[in-house]
This record gives sequence, C-alpha cells and structure tokens, in this order.
Amino acid sequence: MILEKFIGLFAGIFTTLAVLPQIIKAIRTKKVGDISPLMFLILCVGVGLWTCYGFLKNDLPIIITNCISFLLNGVMLFLALYKKKRNK
Repeated sequence: MILEKFIGLFAGIFTTLAVLPQIIKAIRTKKVGDISPLMFLILCVGVGLWTCYGFLKNDLPIIITNCISFLLNGVMLFLALYKKKRNK
C-alpha cells in the first residue's frame, strides 16, 4: 500500500512538472505561436477530472498532483491565449 502511494505520488510529480519548461520558455521568449491553446484546454479538463476522481477515491497523490497540474496548465493556457491575442 505504501509503495503504491509512493509510486503514484512520484508519477504525478513528474507528470505535473513536465509543463514547467514550456511555461518558463514562453515567459522568457514571449513566444507562444507554436503552442496549441486547444491542447492545453483539453489537458486542463482532463486533469480537472482526475482531481475530481481523486476526491471521489480519497487519494491524496491524485488530488495534489492533478490540482497543481491543473493550475500550471491553466497558466500555460492563459499565456498562450493572452500572448496570441496581443500579437494580433
């Protein structure tokens, strides 16, 4: 049981942190032209549903990592939409 939580937590951490390099690059370069807002919207819906699932299962690793992932992907979605709108 402990091993399952440990593996689930670290899988969630790595999956969650995967978007950070993209966010950092977008902020530094101020370029988001090749980023698909639709992909990040779909990803936000998916991790939002995973968060709900975590609450239903009372599974903290799922709740915590997907909630953080939702926030980070939401930031990337905001950057993509905001920068594209300003460039028009």
